[in-house]
Amino acid sequence: MRHNKKFNHLGRKTAHRKAMLSNMANSLIFSKRITTTVAKAKALKMYVEPLITKAKNDTTHSRRIVFSVLKSKTAVAELFRDVADKVGERPGGYTRILKTGNRLGDNAEMCIIELVDYNENLLSAKEDKPKKRRSRRGGAKKSSEDTAATQPKKKEVAEPKAEAVVEEPKAEEVKEEAAAEEVKAEEPAKEEPKADDEEKKTE
Repeated sequence: MRHNKKFNHLGRKTAHRKAMLSNMANSLIFSKRITTTVAKAKALKMYVEPLITKAKNDTTHSRRIVFSVLKSKTAVAELFRDVADKVGERPGGYTRILKTGNRLGDNAEMCIIELVDYNENLLSAKEDKPKKRRSRRGGAKKSSEDTAATQPKKKEVAEPKAEAVVEEPKAEEVKEEAAAEEVKAEEPAKEEPKADDEEKKTE
């Protein structure tokens, strides 16, 4: 019984299957994209991605392990030199499967399998699109500084200046000032006759 055995034998014996996948992996490393059936592409994806991960660690030991699988010095050199530099920052998911419809002869489901970082058309299209802001419900609340930075600033409304209040003089003060002025006006008139009397005495 084959309970829980999901490995696809692809209708081949072990040696034939390994040789076929090794050849397909070499073709993918050299050409960066190949056309095949969906079943073979899924098997190749599981086969080649661990090799690309090994290529990130460029040591003699990892090169020998990859060579034991690919059986090609030029493929190993290409993988460790060019492909590893291109996918160095990517944490897995080095290949992409694009379905292209069914084959005319046997109606097999066909696809293109390619290395993700070598499809320049899709990369340029992603760069042109604006990045969407991701929002999660129930996430951590933003700090007060972040909210203050994101919220638009309120326009400061200038308050009307208070006008200077001029106090009007009271009626009593006005009367006192008028009386004082009258007294001052009368004083010089009284002093004039005194001056005349002194002149007469001197004569």
